[in-house]
Amino acid sequence: MYPTLPRVFASCLNCCVTLGLPTNNNMTIARSTNHLPIPILMYHQIEVAPAKGAPLRGLCVAPQSFARQMYLLKLLGYRGVSMTDLLPYLRGERVGKVVGITFDDGFLNNYTNALPVLQRHGFSSTCFAVSQYVGKTNQWDHKIGIASAPLMNAEQLRQWIDGGQEIGAHTRHHVKLSQVSTADALQEIALCKSELESVTGSPVRHFCYPYGDFTQEHVDMARAAGYMSATTTARGRCLAGEDFMQLPRAIVTRSTSLLLLWMKLATRYEDRRRA
Repeated sequence: MYPTLPRVFASCLNCCVTLGLPTNNNMTIARSTNHLPIPILMYHQIEVAPAKGAPLRGLCVAPQSFARQMYLLKLLGYRGVSMTDLLPYLRGERVGKVVGITFDDGFLNNYTNALPVLQRHGFSSTCFAVSQYVGKTNQWDHKIGIASAPLMNAEQLRQWIDGGQEIGAHTRHHVKLSQVSTADALQEIALCKSELESVTGSPVRHFCYPYGDFTQEHVDMARAAGYMSATTTARGRCLAGEDFMQLPRAIVTRSTSLLLLWMKLATRYEDRRRA
């Protein structure tokens, strides 16, 4: 029925349809055991914002602002790291001043404007790409009036990785998982991983739920698909006991000042805003 699905996920899909998805009672749930709160920053575009009044212009962080923010991290003694590099700290295996850096959607301006800054400071990061839109534009945003912006193509994704960064999965078509069928959701989650691995030649270990939209069913799918972590749009720093498949983040927007960034990193500012 689903010839493009890898055999293991085809079997998983059959089980989902006939028996229901695995539950927390029969799946191992990895949880964080870090002693100190660990922030994960969430960025989207690193670009000058469009004109006032444009939808969601706050998700554009100017390149100069991003450069200042990364300099502040370095000045404060933080090391910016990818999700893979962050895991030992979340597991409590290592201790240090680290902050996860993530970018949603795979915009080309992440490559052109953020990568040189990250490399200058010796930081790594994870960019969550949409596998069926590699080399295209953010078509999912058009219906709400957001202007087209180019996404990284296959070669640029590989250069991103060669530059010390990481690619994660953000579904195949940037869908709201709760609004598609179980079968379609499984394909969006599982095939995104295999498609990006084919494009980049590198393992894809981490997932991000588009729009922060998911249910426990999708958490179980991501875990079964072999991802090591999944990030959400829930606000807060990562505390001990977090499910690795539902990690919160601290959003950085156009209006995030350096003082506010410090508050997101070092105080309970984000934790108090967690739903």
